[in-house]
Amino acid sequence: MSETPQNESTDTPDFEAMTRDIAEVPAVEVIVTVAVNLMSAAAVKLGLTEEGDKHKDLDEARKLVHALAGLLDAGATEVSSFHAAPLRDGLKSLQLAFREASLVPDEPGQGPGEKYTGPVYG
Repeated sequence: MSETPQNESTDTPDFEAMTRDIAEVPAVEVIVTVAVNLMSAAAVKLGLTEEGDKHKDLDEARKLVHALAGLLDAGATEVSSFHAAPLRDGLKSLQLAFREASLVPDEPGQGPGEKYTGPVYG
């Protein structure tokens, strides 16, 4: 029976186990999970949660929506339409919410992620 060295915390993540776990996850699942996390974070930064404006930050929301659009553009051919369609719908909803929340709306085609999706009209 070996003892844990005193300077090594038992709360330290087991990176070998984590690597094994992530190796078993299909790429589509990783892409969808990242997209959903970006969507959730963007919704919070747009003030679309129960807490409303408490965490609203349009500069941060812009970055998240733009990153989401880039991921979906790059990953569109890698995920099935079963996964891609609802993600694209969610992205468009976030883009429209951003446009509504902006005091000075971006020109069509200049909003977050519109570089990848084309202009979004409300």
